Amino acid sequence: MPPQSAATEPKQYLTFLLGTETFAIGILAIKEIIEYGNPTEIPMMPDCVRGVINLRGAVVPVLDLHARFGRSPAAATKRTCNVIVEMGAHRQARVIGVIVDAVNEVIDISDADIEPAPDFGTRIRGEFIRGIGKVRGSFVIVLDVDKILALDELVTLDSIDASAHRDEPGSELSS
Repeated sequence: MPPQSAATEPKQYLTFLLGTETFAIGILAIKEIIEYGNPTEIPMMPDCVRGVINLRGAVVPVLDLHARFGRSPAAATKRTCNVIVEMGAHRQARVIGVIVDAVNEVIDISDADIEPAPDFGTRIRGEFIRGIGKVRGSFVIVLDVDKILALDELVTLDSIDASAHRDEPGSELSS
């Protein structure tokens, strides 16, 4: 049997829950998954930015995907965690934590099994959705990480980094 071409080979995705819905992010964007801890709040940030965490000495902004999608902020449970995502912006990588209700598993989805997002029926902005994946008889919402953090929000995140470094000597971030 001839080897599959790269275009038809399945790609790996990390699946996670937000409420009762299953979402997926391409595994290549995932840096790590860590236990949820209360982030240090930064004043005057949008509702979706919960604050920052100290990740091995680096200041990492933390986003609440519930709030980013226009829902009520997430309530932390035993299964809540931060998925640390690395995304490209302005030709340099940015590391961002996203709060999810629970991480499920890593799955393979081929591009042929990802349909375009419908124009109706989703409760999040259409540009955040790369498509709807069909996996084992159910659907998974495949997210576009780069679009979840639009350029204007990246400017806001840059100001978080600057603010956190300004407050560093006596702040919780320096611990």
